[in-house]
Amino acid sequence: MRGMVPPDPSGSGISQTVYATVYMPKFKPSRNRFPASCITAYASEQEAIEAAEGDSKRFPAVIQGPSKSSEGQYIYYLWKWL
Repeated sequence: MRGMVPPDPSGSGISQTVYATVYMPKFKPSRNRFPASCITAYASEQEAIEAAEGDSKRFPAVIQGPSKSSEGQYIYYLWKWL
């Protein structure tokens, strides 16, 4: 994926695709990366969707990560909104 930081260089193999909710006070569908502090992972797509119901600042998604940015922060990349 163009513009994507490679998976965590520690080689621990922890980067993976997961279902999650993304915390965003203002929804911006064009945004494609998020800090780890905005992510809550879930075991299934349905759990992520249910967790976001009723919360206008959490959005269900499929994400990949974590990756370590050049600034040293852990970030996740959006694959798709659910």
